[in-house]
Amino acid sequence: MIDFSFTEEQKLMREAVREWCKKNLTLEKIREVDTKEEFPVEYMKGLSQLGVIGMTFPEEHGGAGSDWTTTVMVTEELAYHDLTIVCPVTLMVLSTGWGFIIDKYCSEEVRDKYVKKCLRGEGLLGIATTESQGGSDISNIKTTAKKEGDKWVINGEKTFISGTEEMQKFGGGYWLLAGSKPELGHRGMTAFFLPLDTPGVKVTKRFEDMGRMGISTGGWFMDNVKLPDSYRLGDENAGFYLTMEGFDAARLILSATCVGAARRALDIGMDYIKNRVLFGRPIGKFEGIQFQLADLYTELEATRALIYKTAWLQDKRYKEETSMTTREARTRAREVSKWISMCKSKAPFLAFDIFKSVMIWHGAMGYTKECPLEMGLRAIFSYCVGAEGAHAIQQLIIGRELLGKEFVPYR
Repeated sequence: MIDFSFTEEQKLMREAVREWCKKNLTLEKIREVDTKEEFPVEYMKGLSQLGVIGMTFPEEHGGAGSDWTTTVMVTEELAYHDLTIVCPVTLMVLSTGWGFIIDKYCSEEVRDKYVKKCLRGEGLLGIATTESQGGSDISNIKTTAKKEGDKWVINGEKTFISGTEEMQKFGGGYWLLAGSKPELGHRGMTAFFLPLDTPGVKVTKRFEDMGRMGISTGGWFMDNVKLPDSYRLGDENAGFYLTMEGFDAARLILSATCVGAARRALDIGMDYIKNRVLFGRPIGKFEGIQFQLADLYTELEATRALIYKTAWLQDKRYKEETSMTTREARTRAREVSKWISMCKSKAPFLAFDIFKSVMIWHGAMGYTKECPLEMGLRAIFSYCVGAEGAHAIQQLIIGRELLGKEFVPYR
């Protein structure tokens, strides 16, 4: 029988996170973060103490060893309270999602020097694949990595990367993808761990984003950057495939982020339409609003169920992969990727529609900064335009798995 209930341990974890959020992610606090455009160090310290940051990392590496269902649950709770989604994006999508992949494939040297600091709330982790010619066409990146003895010499640039200012301030590093054998295309890419304070890295100015103001977006140039081979992540020339695994982790978590924020928006909207009186009655009595609410709530719950089923599939993927053959594991991974792309293709756009609709319910007030919903609308839009993978890429992945590789349009 299918059981949709959380375990007692999960409920206790959610309640602990909820209590922390009520104290630290008030509407006044997130407005302050949005206005000052600075990421609060207390987010890192507080959630580290709760065991939230890097909760997917195995216990033997200092993490909580949490499953993906629990991680999705915690992320949803954080996003419910932080309409700017700065906290869940920085500490869950990046440090916990991409951090999981970094921790899985890094050396003990990198783990001891950087990953464990992140777990203690003393640093951050992130992803750097996007370049000036585009983000979705990863197999066409121009950054190169040439091996010279026991070091790698890296040249190129990365842009539209989240957290560049925070990474310089707090420390940490990025999952970096580079072409180690460019002539082989995606089969000739290697992943590395790149601290931003590495000599030869020149960080560019911060972009003026429209949302997620508490975390910066920037880029950098790399001029003969030398990294020891111990900073390589995974096998040589396997970087493309490992990066796809990282995108799966991040996309699942960001989908939960969108759903959590959208759920808060609907709650704010329902409270408003029950109390706002026009023409002698609460506007929630008008079918034009009530029926729209019914449709949005139904879509939200359907998407939420999709995300939790996908988290369950992700749990099975990692629990059972050690007992599978390589071919079986790859087949399972592609199937899970399909479900994760379904989440990513649905959750951001639905969340954006929910924020937009609820703001319209508020009338003129919805167009002001006195209404907190505009912070969420601006933030969620980043995942509609393509952060962590464009919508069309998710559709390609879904279509590929439904019809077969012979139907992909790029062959």
